Formats: sequence, C-alpha cells, structure tokens
Amino acid sequence: MEADCDDITEIELQYNDKPKPHKSTMCDKRFVTKGQLSGHFRTHKQQNSYSCPQCEKCYNNSKTLAIHMNIHSMKHKCSECGKCFRSSAELTIHRQTHSGEKPFDCSVCGKRFTTAGNLIVHSRIHSGAKPYKCSACGKCFRHSTGLTVHRRIHSGEKPFECSVCDKRFALVGDLTVHSRIHSGAKPYKCSECGKCFRVSSHLTTHRRIHSGEKPFECSVCSKRFADAGHFRTHSRIHNGEKRYKCEVCQNSFFRDSTLTRHMRIHTREKPYKCDLCQKPFTASRSLTRHVRIHARDKPYECSLCNKSFRSSSDLRMHKRQVHSNRRPYYCPYCGKLFKTAAHLKQHSYVHTGAKPFSCRHCSQCFRWRDTLKSHLLKSHNEGTWFKCHICQKKFSRKDHLKDHIQRHEGVKRYVCDECQKCFYTNGELRRHQIAHSDVRKFCCGFCGNDFKRPHDVKKHVRRCPDAVEFEDML
Repeated sequence: MEADCDDITEIELQYNDKPKPHKSTMCDKRFVTKGQLSGHFRTHKQQNSYSCPQCEKCYNNSKTLAIHMNIHSMKHKCSECGKCFRSSAELTIHRQTHSGEKPFDCSVCGKRFTTAGNLIVHSRIHSGAKPYKCSACGKCFRHSTGLTVHRRIHSGEKPFECSVCDKRFALVGDLTVHSRIHSGAKPYKCSECGKCFRVSSHLTTHRRIHSGEKPFECSVCSKRFADAGHFRTHSRIHNGEKRYKCEVCQNSFFRDSTLTRHMRIHTREKPYKCDLCQKPFTASRSLTRHVRIHARDKPYECSLCNKSFRSSSDLRMHKRQVHSNRRPYYCPYCGKLFKTAAHLKQHSYVHTGAKPFSCRHCSQCFRWRDTLKSHLLKSHNEGTWFKCHICQKKFSRKDHLKDHIQRHEGVKRYVCDECQKCFYTNGELRRHQIAHSDVRKFCCGFCGNDFKRPHDVKKHVRRCPDAVEFEDML
C-alpha cells in the first residue's frame, strides 16, 4: 500500500508541531527553547553536579534527579511485573503492554501503537524519512535512539553491565531483557494459553498463533508470516542472498543463528545439556524437543488424523509428507518432483556424485547422513545402538527398530488402496503399489524397453539381445 505523504505529515505535526530553531553545535540536535539547549549543552560539558545516592547516576539539575528518585522509591510501580518508572505517565504507557491496549493507529496501514511517539517513528516507514544522520559514516535513522546506539559501533561503548555475569550491552533495554535470564522472570503472559515471555515482542508474535494473523506477505510467492524476522529471512531465499559465511568450510547461510549452530560442528561445542540424562545438544530447540521425550509430551496435534508431535516443525513436515500431494521442489537434472527441499537436496547427490558426509576417524565419505551414522557405529563404535527388547537385535536407526518391533507384534499399519493388502512399512507399500501403476520409469540402455522397477532392468539386461550383441563386439 502506498503511503499518502500528506497523511504522514499530519501525523508528525499533530504530536510534534513546534519548530526547533535552536541547534546544538556539539551534536546537531535541535530544541524548541534556548533553555532546553542550555540544559543539553551541559551534558557535553559533563556538568552533572546532582548524583543519585543509590545508583550514583548523575544529572544536570535537582528537578531531574528528583524525577529519577521516583524509580528507587517505587512511587510508580507496575502491579503486573514490578517494574518502576519515573512518572505516572510512563507507568500508564507501560501498562498498555500488559493490557494490549493500542490507542494510536496509523492512517495509512491501520497498524496500532501504545504511544504517539511510536506512531510517529512508524509513519516514517511510509514517508521514507530518516532525519537522524551519523556524522561518522553518514548512515541515517528513523529514530534518535537508533542513531545513539549506532554511534556506539564507532566508539565501541557498551555502558550497561550485567551485575551477575559482567556481560555488557549498548542498550539498557537489552540489559533488562538479559537480566531476566538470571532471574527467570517472564512478565508477559498470554491471556489465551497462559504461556509467559521475557520480551513483549515475543508475546505479540505468539498471540498471532491464536489469532491466525500473518501480516507479512512475500511479494514473490505470496507466502505469509507472523514474524517480521522470519519474513526477512524468507525473502533471502528468492534473491539467493546468504550473507553469513563460515570461515572454516565456506558454507553460507541465510541466518546468523544458523551459522552460529553450524560453527558448533567444527568446534564440537554442545552447550545445552539435559538435566535428566545429561545428553548435550548444539541447539536449545533440540534440547526442548528432547525434554519432551522424558515428559512424554506431544503438544502439537494434527487436525486431520489426530497424530501428535513433539515440535511444530515435525507437525508441519507430517502434514506436507502425509496429507499433501504438493511437490513444489523440482530436480533440474531429471525433472523428478519432491515434497521437501531436503529430499531434493539428498536426491541431487545421485546426479552430482557428491558425498558430503565424511568420517572423522577414517577417509571414507558417504552420500547420506544415516549411512555415516551406521558406519560410525559399526566401524568405530561411536553412537548409540537401538536394541530390540524381544530378540536383542541391534539397529543403527530408531525407525528401523520400530518397523522391526511391528513384525514381532504382527502390526501391518500400511494398507493398499487398490487391493487392501497390508504391509509392515511404508516402503513395502510403495514398492507394492508399483504393480497397480502403469508408470515405467526405468529404461534399458541397450534396447530402449521400459520397466517399472530397477531390478527388472538388471534381470532384463542379462538376456537382452542387444546387450549380448554389444558384449560380442567387445
């Protein structure tokens, strides 16, 4: 939607219509009155003669110090999260984060905000205005705080320090959020399901799960997202931008978080450990999924077949592979279609001959990760075997053990739609269904005859007249 510049100007003027003719010679900041300019000028000269007796913070005048002391006296304290503020106005604005009230709406896109200031900053997205410019590199910002934080990149300043772990931050807000890691505080609670969050923006994004709202739409493929960060990352798929590069193996990634997790492959770092079984993990979400094994918790249920899963990604994959016939991923070598990008990537190794999974104990390389895991178990005794409790047979993969146990129990869950014959595994069912199909995907390279199965081609070649004639020529 295109912004109406007149509407944007009216928004700005409605809340900020006073001219600012008085300009600071130190930082180019502008003020309405000479008194404000004089007070600001003292901040550069560091004439801070009024210090707080509790936190040693310094101020230019006694009035500003008195306002600051309201934080320590807890005069304006939030009853929801216990946070204290300098004035009742600040507390009123803060309470809206808990109530969800947003009285200020954008006339261009309809988005709502808790404060007029936030609306003004937002309006600059539509107008394109970036009035705050860095004197060091010329970069411009929509908000003065953005410029303030940016300047610390040049200066290296991180003035806010955590009293627990000594980690330093450029923003006091970042320190506040970080401190909740140590305290365990999660002051933002979802009214629908009771889940709590450390950051208000995480609650805002979470609420969209209940509402189904996905306000961010991709202009290329029309896919919609509930989170702006996920939308930005998705857009890089279309333009091919992978800005985060591993300096060890030169692999590139769409997300910096993916690169961080990837680097742990090289460092073998596993910082997340299960409190119950001490198993370590490279990613926090892997630990979260693992803990649900102990709790037997599967909170994500498929609305089509009622099957439950430990993670939302497992549920999405289940719906795509089982309930959907869409195959949007196309192999450029042979034209075969796949339901997931991962399956296409694995298939491409057949054409390229790539074997990206190498053993760290010997020189062998493998096309599939599962083959590498099996090799590590059998050749180097690294990893965990999955043992059948009935016959003690060992398997390198858990799903193979599951299929094996079904044979002991006589369970045949996979049924052919054509003849109602039952099978132990999905692979057995797929191989059987070829008999009902007229599709012949495999061809003899000597005579051109087509076949349904690859082993039918091998048997045919042994007695193919053209193959025999070719051998005689050799």
